[in-house]
Amino acid sequence: MARSQQRSRRKVSGGLYRGSRGKRKLELSGYPAMTKLEAKTVKRVERVPGGSRKISVLSTNHINVADKGKVTKTEMLNVVESHSNPHLVRRNVMVKGSVVETKLGKVRLTSRPGQDGVVNGVLVK
Repeated sequence: MARSQQRSRRKVSGGLYRGSRGKRKLELSGYPAMTKLEAKTVKRVERVPGGSRKISVLSTNHINVADKGKVTKTEMLNVVESHSNPHLVRRNVMVKGSVVETKLGKVRLTSRPGQDGVVNGVLVK
């Protein structure tokens, strides 16, 4: 079965919308990257809508940390918390909004590693 980003076929009342057409290629979705805390691995998606390319980070152990206008590249040690899904913490999976432990302290991720191709964050006081 194809992974789709179409709206649901169910109405709020529980009834069905009757579809007037089938699935389109532009409505297909990709698999989640599930960026892990390991040695760096990237994946290039050759064509995305608009004709450009996308770089997806599958695993990395470095992060760009912004603090008071200064950006420092440092090593990540552990994923501490994730508001989107608590089960991602024990698997060391990073998503936007996750809090990771670094040598500088705790850092909140501000980028989407599986979509942007970089891991950026801000220092949490």
